[in-house]
Amino acid sequence: MFSMTPKFEIPRPEDAKHLRKYFTMRPCRACESGWIDFFIWADYYRVRYHAVEDEALLVIMKNEREYFAALPYCAEEKLPEYFELLKRFFNDVLEQAFKIYLADEEGVMALRLKDNPEYIVREEADFRDYIYDAEELRTLPGRKFQKKRNLINKFCKEYEGRWSYRTLQCADRAEILSFLNEWFPNHAEADADGATTLRFERDGLTGVLQDCCHLTYRIGGIMIDGRLRAFSLGTYNAREEMACISVEKADPEIPGLYQLINREFLLHEFPEAKIVNREDDMGLPGVRQAKLSYNPVAFENKYMVVQKEFRGEAVEVFDPFEDEVAQFGQTGRSTCC
Repeated sequence: MFSMTPKFEIPRPEDAKHLRKYFTMRPCRACESGWIDFFIWADYYRVRYHAVEDEALLVIMKNEREYFAALPYCAEEKLPEYFELLKRFFNDVLEQAFKIYLADEEGVMALRLKDNPEYIVREEADFRDYIYDAEELRTLPGRKFQKKRNLINKFCKEYEGRWSYRTLQCADRAEILSFLNEWFPNHAEADADGATTLRFERDGLTGVLQDCCHLTYRIGGIMIDGRLRAFSLGTYNAREEMACISVEKADPEIPGLYQLINREFLLHEFPEAKIVNREDDMGLPGVRQAKLSYNPVAFENKYMVVQKEFRGEAVEVFDPFEDEVAQFGQTGRSTCC
């Protein structure tokens, strides 16, 4: 057993102001560095965290009976220390092999994990993030973006004088939630396999929107005839000069609307961004085709890291998830705004 045993907690909206600084302490172009996903998907991944004051954020998760972790969020020079601390927590407290899902490229390289015989390191191709040139997505230049411009131009002609872009605020959350609840049923029915994931995303977004006074993010929407018909939500990683787009929803029956919210959101909310992370495609062919059509300039690779040799008994002497009744977005709801 080691001297500092992390005490893991459930993330709550009021923690965001304190926690978000950790996500950009080291170089990382993964979408996880945008921090808002930490809260959107807190229930889905059953997230628990331990913060070492001003030094590190440790995150563990659980899927069925399997524990796994994120790479520590800390300064790069501190990464080996906190990686080792997490490994010892898995081995000595959980009595399980240390496992990390979706370890970012920069962290894997800094720790030299590919050369470490103690670990299996496997690239997860379906979960690599798409990185784009921000100015290209704001201006859609040249022949490679001709189809995008054509769709936007057709939309603008058909809805001339009827549409506008609007930066959204806390006061707009009822309208956003109304649109989200309208959007969700049709997509869940069309994608039965992904319905559970969509439900968790909707519930996580609902929590994030209801607690927008604690969670500082950027959000904007397209109004048609005074009604919200598309919105996008993201955060800014100043270290990487990167916009992290976590959510983009639009009425699929209106051609050109997805292309328009993609462009307008970056124009209005992220004029300073040099690159854009639009997350992964989850291995879905349709999503992959759509993301490739925007001409990514790079990919942020992700890895599964698994400790090879661990002979401890798989006995849970401590369970950080025993308090699961208090889930983010379902109990302990703040009413500050």
